[in-house]
Amino acid sequence: MKPITVSQFKVTETIQLSDRATEVDLGASKKEVEKALENTREKLGELQDTLYAHGKYAVLVCLQGMDTAGKDSLIREVFKDFNVRGVVVHSFKVPTDLERKHDYLWRHYIALPARGKFGVFNRTHYENVLVTRVHPEYILGEHLPDVHDVDDINDAFWHRRFEQIKNFEQTIAQNGTIIFKFFLHLSKEEQKHRLLRRLNKPNKNWKFSPGDLEERKLWDSYMHCYEDAINRTSKPHAPWYVIPADDKPTARYTVAEILLQELSKYKDIVEPELAPKIKAELETFKERLEDE
Repeated sequence: MKPITVSQFKVTETIQLSDRATEVDLGASKKEVEKALENTREKLGELQDTLYAHGKYAVLVCLQGMDTAGKDSLIREVFKDFNVRGVVVHSFKVPTDLERKHDYLWRHYIALPARGKFGVFNRTHYENVLVTRVHPEYILGEHLPDVHDVDDINDAFWHRRFEQIKNFEQTIAQNGTIIFKFFLHLSKEEQKHRLLRRLNKPNKNWKFSPGDLEERKLWDSYMHCYEDAINRTSKPHAPWYVIPADDKPTARYTVAEILLQELSKYKDIVEPELAPKIKAELETFKERLEDE
């Protein structure tokens, strides 16, 4: 089985999504890939325990991708071996009335993981420069002081919003949050197959919405917006990784391996030692329990 190399997927220079593969051959069967994922996520689970005990870093995992890209199942499979107290998942939907009364980053700020924990954003703050850029009329619902109609949502507006997002990420990174941003790169043809599967399987029908087909018509616009967002905001402290997503098991394993390899570089994440006074009394404590 071919090893995962982080540099294959990490965005460190300007990219074109059309040049990026939507599938990768690891030279292994589906069963072998799933077994490799089991081994990796077990190690990730152990690392998460140490991170929790260490209590000085938080980890933010951001997942973006077109509908049917596999975000939900990836979360389920990659984080299966985590202690539930150490990971929190947030799925961001259409903003609520309360959320619209705050700036667009507010709901993401309050959902950030505490030190010692993993936070997973299923769809992220990038929706505010993706969906809203394809549908700029959505911005009008934010009731911004300097936006009176769609014509006010111009290049300067998007530049300012990207700067705000970069500042947000830089701030949390400087305060101990390790950021991973994954774009699940799905082909349009594979999305078609997955949408048809939703329609053909009665137990999957609930996932389908007629709006899925309307959004699919805007595929090229979305790809342009994703490409621009990735190129503008992939930074050393908050890098993007473009993950081939046509094969779900391979995508899950790739994400898990990147997390493990990158987090393993933090040699200061270690379990805290007991205070010398307590450590010196360990045998005494054992004897007291055994004598009960």
